[in-house]
Amino acid sequence: MDIQGLTAVVTGGASGIGAGVTRVLAKAGAKVAILDRNEALGKAMAEEVGGAAFVCDVANDESVQSALAQARETLGTARILVNCAGIDTARKITSRKTGAHAIGPMKRVIDVNLTGTLICCAHASHAMLDLEPLDEDGERGVLINIASIAAFNAPNGQAVYGASKAGVVGAAVPLARDLARYGIRVMTIAPGLFDTPLAGTMDEALTAKVLRNALFPKRKGRPEELGNLVQHICENQMLNASTIRLDAGFF
Repeated sequence: MDIQGLTAVVTGGASGIGAGVTRVLAKAGAKVAILDRNEALGKAMAEEVGGAAFVCDVANDESVQSALAQARETLGTARILVNCAGIDTARKITSRKTGAHAIGPMKRVIDVNLTGTLICCAHASHAMLDLEPLDEDGERGVLINIASIAAFNAPNGQAVYGASKAGVVGAAVPLARDLARYGIRVMTIAPGLFDTPLAGTMDEALTAKVLRNALFPKRKGRPEELGNLVQHICENQMLNASTIRLDAGFF
């Protein structure tokens, strides 16, 4: 897939990992539609990369459909979807001090991280079905979902977050099977600790403890490093139905 001139949708594309993906794809020549709840950040990012921004809550089906329709009218039907939108929670499932994990925050994490990813995949891929293939192999598009190494090895206090990201990992193969006949690939990236506003909420001691589990390099990943992997997945047609860990050898 030659990214030049194609439309890409990046959810959560206004900050953090999503911003890194947005910048890399725009530099590669894609027309980027940024779907984000933060209208101000979205507009600023769109102005920076020459794209377009649309307010969207990925956990809300109507919001997703509306934002994708606006993106389609403005930039054309997306061939690339990158699901970066996500939220975290750090609370034990229960303890004597805090009691049982509240159901509201629990559901919200699942709704955004897992259900939201699937909603966006469903509507974005449906819009790709009638597109003309890009090449003789019949490729029409690619979906790239961002999970987390927490899907495989979450620390205490992240049962809900880890479960939500494990669901994203688990969806890769069946999604790819569903969409293979239409020439649409599906890949998942499971990043480790990256330099994002979300990671910035961790105190220095906890950050250092986490980074000790990385083999090399022992630092936070840079958002553009994940963006570079997204670009490679788009360009390498043999990447399909699997998950790539981007974590500096985290164990």
